[in-house]
Amino acid sequence: MTCDRILIVEDEPDIRETLKDILELEGFSVTTAANGREALQRVEEIQRPCLILLDLMMPVMDGWQFLHILKDERKHVFATIPVVVISAAADVSAVQQQYGCKAIKKPVSISTLVELAHEYCEPASAC
Repeated sequence: MTCDRILIVEDEPDIRETLKDILELEGFSVTTAANGREALQRVEEIQRPCLILLDLMMPVMDGWQFLHILKDERKHVFATIPVVVISAAADVSAVQQQYGCKAIKKPVSISTLVELAHEYCEPASAC
């Protein structure tokens, strides 16, 4: 049996590693990517993460471009993967409307992060 994996897509190394550490301390398996292009590679490797935590503002390929490819171009395989946008942007309603993603503002609370993970994923200890 393979365990669910959470994919964190965040360009800021400190934020990316902090989110990863928190979720791993809660028993989740986590993979990270520094931008949308790297995240597409991770999605292919993982096959189907149970949850993607996605920043919108990133270099190389931003969160909007990543969502377009994931949800529109590859919809037959990956369109149903839950995505939660974690952004400091003032207005994230457009991403919610266009892609049906949940969106939360940075800084995200630890309790909110853990609740989201439990909503979509099984901790590795449960596998």
